[in-house]
Amino acid sequence: MSSSSSLELAPTDAVLTLITKSYPSTIPSTVHASASSGQSTLTLSDGSTVTGTNTIATHLSSTVFPADKHGYTPLDIAQIDQWLSLTGPGSLTDGVVDQLNLHLKDKTSILGTKPSIADVVCYARLKDLAKGWSAEQRVGGANGGRRYLLRWLDWVQNSPIIGLKLEEGEKLVVDVDEVGTVVRGEDDGAGEKKAKKGKGKEKAVEAGEGVVDKAKGAVKAAAEKIGIVGKDEGAGKKEKQPKKEKQPRAPAKKEEPAGPSPIAIDLRVGFIEKCIPHPDADSLYVSTIQCGDTEPRTVCSGLRNHIPLDEMQQRYVVVVCNLKPVKMRGIMSAAMVLAASPRLKEGETDDHKGPIELVAPPAGSKAGEKVYFEGYQGQPEAVLNPKKKIWEAVQPGFTTTADLEVGFDVVATAGAVTAAVGAEGVRRLVTESGGACTVKTLVGAVVR
Repeated sequence: MSSSSSLELAPTDAVLTLITKSYPSTIPSTVHASASSGQSTLTLSDGSTVTGTNTIATHLSSTVFPADKHGYTPLDIAQIDQWLSLTGPGSLTDGVVDQLNLHLKDKTSILGTKPSIADVVCYARLKDLAKGWSAEQRVGGANGGRRYLLRWLDWVQNSPIIGLKLEEGEKLVVDVDEVGTVVRGEDDGAGEKKAKKGKGKEKAVEAGEGVVDKAKGAVKAAAEKIGIVGKDEGAGKKEKQPKKEKQPRAPAKKEEPAGPSPIAIDLRVGFIEKCIPHPDADSLYVSTIQCGDTEPRTVCSGLRNHIPLDEMQQRYVVVVCNLKPVKMRGIMSAAMVLAASPRLKEGETDDHKGPIELVAPPAGSKAGEKVYFEGYQGQPEAVLNPKKKIWEAVQPGFTTTADLEVGFDVVATAGAVTAAVGAEGVRRLVTESGGACTVKTLVGAVVR
């Protein structure tokens, strides 16, 4: 099908209508679409079909936004898939809209600064919805409404790197004075360059004025020396002032280093592709876990006597990804699976009897998705230094609540850990998409 041909699409498929209108050259000539069972279906030249808006959009993404040009990481791809799913028909709730608004608070695009098919798809699904928002929903309330989402919608519809083909009348009307402009990205570069250039000019002017002042001073001094200046100006030599004794400089005040923080721990959603018993250790499993890296990680875990092997297959877990890799009975383990066990009572010893329950990320999580305690979001350490004992200081605060959610209680660390900004209390362990991590039955448990 040539780029000038039109596609027969499902009547409500605004997403594919926008894609085919804006990027006609990305639709291969051997592909056509039809409204089959209410869903659009692309039939490829080899006879295979691609059905469903999200799947078709992902299929076309490689030509609309080539990965080699934009440098997508596995985590980027997981985020794209996540937001396509969350904003799909039947899933696009007010909660999801608010999640996306919060996600975009400090981002230009859904991936931060990189454009992606997720920006196009989510724009098509949210633009008409945003038209019906009240002033309170748009920019009101204690949290400022959905201003970040509106700012992003305006960026998507006008950005040359997204390249949507829209008439002015088709665009969402956004008041940039209310919602702000782009945080980072293509529009920032020119402004930053101008600002730097302007600062450079100011410094040059200041430097020039300084040179002129110095030159005037030198001329005046020379004139005084040979008696050209007037009597009032040159009369008499200035008496030398006694040198002031230098006061000893006060020693620089050392700032006390902040204590360890859960921010340092690299927690992610992991997907167990395969798990087998360790060949040389009766208590260990050896799992192959996808954590969002280029390759899956090999992880040894002491769960063999507590969790059946079939429950360790093809499931999502929460993984600590920046502990220093260690060899466990001949096999190098590159991460740790988080699990909960009952808290020991006074006088009890840890005899590893259990029960033990795996920490589960919320439904819809993707491998590699970041996990963090509320109030402790930030950049984790690349690898935890064993000498600094960060994990040992932070881990005692890991617990479970009466709602079976995993949380962090800074009080349990006996003041060794920096408290989160804001309210006191237990901070939930959540994914980037906003859902809480949970256990099956254990309340007040130890998590490690």
